[in-house]
Amino acid sequence: MSKKRKQYSASFKSKVALAALKEDQTTSEIAARFQIHPTMVST
Repeated sequence: MSKKRKQYSASFKSKVALAALKEDQTTSEIAARFQIHPTMVST
């Protein structure tokens, strides 16, 4: 049986995007804070 893909809300995506735009933290630090893969931050 396969796992279901996780779907993120628009508000969560905007929080991650704003954190990435601020450039206070590295991509890895943002990914660790939001518990997502680092490539998801840049996407």
